[in-house]
This record gives sequence, C-alpha cells and structure tokens, in this order.
Amino acid sequence: MSKTGILAVSFGTSYPDALVKNIQAIEDAVGSAFPGLPVRRAFTSGMIIRKLKQRDNVHIHTVTEALKSFLADGFTDLIVQPTHIINGIENDAMLKDLAAYREQFHSIRVGKPLLTEPSDYQALIDALAAEFSGLKGDEFLVFMGHGTEHHANAVYPALDYMLKAGGFENIYIGTVEGYPDLPLVKELVRKRAPKKVLLAPLMIVAGDHARNDMAGEDEDSWKNEFLREGYEVSCLLKGLGEYEAVRQIFAEHARKAAPL
Repeated sequence: MSKTGILAVSFGTSYPDALVKNIQAIEDAVGSAFPGLPVRRAFTSGMIIRKLKQRDNVHIHTVTEALKSFLADGFTDLIVQPTHIINGIENDAMLKDLAAYREQFHSIRVGKPLLTEPSDYQALIDALAAEFSGLKGDEFLVFMGHGTEHHANAVYPALDYMLKAGGFENIYIGTVEGYPDLPLVKELVRKRAPKKVLLAPLMIVAGDHARNDMAGEDEDSWKNEFLREGYEVSCLLKGLGEYEAVRQIFAEHARKAAPL
C-alpha cells in the first residue's frame, strides 16, 4: 500500500519570526497544493540546526534524518520541494542526499528551486513589480541577494538584465558573496543619482544577512554605504517567503515535481 509525504527543504533560519513568516508560510503553501498529505521539514545548514538545538532545544532534521523518519513511518513515495532560490550548493547537497535513498522509496519526485527557468524569473519580476508598484521615479530599489561561487550565481545578473529589459530601470540586483557586488551596484546607482534608495533582501528569509549586512549599524553595511553616497536610505526587512506570489511559485514547482 502506497503512502506519500512531502518534504520541504530549506537552508534554515535561527530567527523564530522569520521561520514562521517565510519558511513555514512556504511549507503551508506547498501543503495546500496536496490536501491531506503531511509536510515535514528539513534544513541543510548544520550551523543553524546546531544553534536551534543549543539555544531552544529544538531539533530540525537534516535531509538524511528526514528521509529515515519517512521510511520508519512507512512512507513509500515522497515529493520534495526545496525553498532554495537557485540551483546552487545547498540544492546540489540536497539532491546528493536524496539520491542515496532513491532505491528505498517507490518514488522520489523533486520540485525546482525558485529561479530555475526564464519563466520563473518573469514570475518573480511580476511579483516584485506588483509589490513595489508605488516606487517613484527618484527612488531606487536595490535587492540584496546572497550570491555564490557556484555557477548558478548567473541567476542574479540574468534577473537584473530581465528587470531592465522589462522597463524597471530603477530596480537593481546585488549580492553579498557573488556578482553583481555592492561596489558595482553603487557605481550604477550613482550614475542615475536618485534621491532615495530602498534596500530589500532577495532571500527567502530576512535573517542575518538582511538584518546585519544590509540594514545593520556596522560601517560597511549596505545601509551605511548608501548613506555615505548621500541618499535617503530605508530598509525593508521582508523575506521572499512573505510574498504570496512567491509562495505560489514554490507550490506550482511542487505540483510539477519530477522523478529524481
């Protein structure tokens, strides 16, 4: 007799409010696409898993632990949906863990990360354009993405290119650890000389990077870097998981999950 479950895989967060507003919200959206099927959670960040255990005595499964728990409870089929933005290092690690258990399930189907195909990029752009429709001509919106040394970092400049092609000349994509980096984004914004810069995370949760690297009080935070440029600066601490349209992209990817 078959028994199907859903595994939602996230990098993770140690901020309880961000967990509820972003990760749990995406998990709920994915679950609503499959009424009656249980949704379980796994994190890929060992550091966050350890922190939650030590600080809150809360244990979040790794992908491997989650797979073992599904087997122990008699599940035969899995739908796995990552909440990752790109097909990068974390997603590769998840796929490797899943592959090790492929033969122990009747089937494992896997949904794609948020930004996988050009249609995904356009869906995200549409969602962001609707969210920030009130942006004025003398205001620039700069998104902070994570960035990576993985070749999937190409997603970020591609998304920026598509924004410009779509007529969104005052929205820029930057990254903390990849390309485009902050110095380049500052240079591009400087050429247009806006009055105000709004900073927002292009990350699933508004966690450490958003609260410290972007909006923090350190001298090299993005907020202070742009303040020194002479702009009015405001920060929006809102993860992508808080956008209904983004949650629906993940739900649709889960519906289209393909065999591992």
